[in-house]
Order: sequence, then C-alpha cells, then structure tokens
Amino acid sequence: MNSILCTICMRGGSQETKNKHTKLINGKPLMYFTIKQALRSKIFDHVIISTDSKKILKIAKSYGAEGWFLRPKKLALTTSPKVPAIKHALFQAEKFYNKKFDIIFELDATSPLREVKDIINAYKFFIKNKANMLITGCKSRKNPYYNMVEIINNKLKKTKKSKKNIYRRQDAPKTYDCNASIYIWNRKSLISFKSFITKKTTFYEMPQNRSIDIDTELDFRFVEFLLRKKNV
Repeated sequence: MNSILCTICMRGGSQETKNKHTKLINGKPLMYFTIKQALRSKIFDHVIISTDSKKILKIAKSYGAEGWFLRPKKLALTTSPKVPAIKHALFQAEKFYNKKFDIIFELDATSPLREVKDIINAYKFFIKNKANMLITGCKSRKNPYYNMVEIINNKLKKTKKSKKNIYRRQDAPKTYDCNASIYIWNRKSLISFKSFITKKTTFYEMPQNRSIDIDTELDFRFVEFLLRKKNV
C-alpha cells in the first residue's frame, strides 16, 4: 500500500492579491477549502503546510493540517519556483515522521473550486496510467492555432502555425490550460524533477468551472461568486 503525502505550499507574500491565502471567502480563509478537500479525500497519510508565514501556519493547523516548520527565505521569494519548496517539505516530513513517502501530492490553495472527487479520481488515473507525474487542466478558452497572437518586432504573428488555415475554433487542434490545481509525483520523479512535461507525465482533465486559479483580484472575486452560489 502506497504511503502518500499531501503538501499545500503557501507563500506569505502575494504581489497580485495581498494576503490571499488568509483572505476571507464566505467567512472562511481561502486556504480552508483546499485543506478540507485534502482531509475529506481520506487518501493521505499526512496533509502538511509549507509556508514562510507564522500566521498562515497557525490558521492552517486550526483547520486540521499539520505543520511544524517554516520555509527558508530562499524558497519563499517572489522569484522562487514551487517545486524546490515541495521537495523541502517532503524531506522535512520524512525526517519528522521517520518514513519514506511513495507518492506526493501538491494541492494549490489558490484553486479552491476543485472537488474531493477530483483529488480521488486524479489519483486513480495516476495509478491506472502507471505515471511518474500527473498535472491537471481543462479545455482552453483560447486556442493558439486560432485566436491567440504574438507581437514580434512590431509584427503580428499567430502563436501556433497550422498546416492549413483555420477559420473556426472547432477545426483547430484541441488545446488545454494547465489549471495548477493538482500535482502528483512518485518520490523518484519529484526528487529528480526537471520539467512537468515528460514521457511519463499524464494529464487529468477537469471541467472549466472547477479550474480557476486565483492570480488577480478579479479572479478572487469571481471565485468568491461561484463559491457563494455553491453555498460552500
């Protein structure tokens, strides 16, 4: 039986939406939704928090997550990628619990619209496909073959060229937005991580209405509206 760790990484500073992880939606901090989804899935041995903020850690623990360390400053800069922080959390957990974890999840706290079934089904899909890594996403709203452009040297160009002209979106190749909701690795692939796209990466599709990742204040307000409609 696999030993499974769930990390939820939350940096204290936020450039676009200030204090977004502790900002209230329907009377609950944003992080609440992801923590409760993780716990209700009942597939994790431990759900741990990686943060550089004592405030975030205290609030997260009050909702049932585990946490005993603060992330080093070098892993909490605005320029710091997330995967090194996930690795750091894994090593902290293995030392603390004195065990190795076979599978590691990262659930992004800024994607609160996922449902428990998404976590469970993504895990089943990961196992079924014998993957080393899983990422999630949804059908893209814009298509680089059809209605996305680049400006290079003041010249307008298609983002992605096709062999024939495409006049309808329906005729364009299917493309997907990565929604930053659920990531899964086996231990070896996380430790040796170089890229999200590998021969052993699998993709789990989620619906658009559960795929919004909060980057801006507008995203936050839209997610707030949807959660109120769901009465979560």
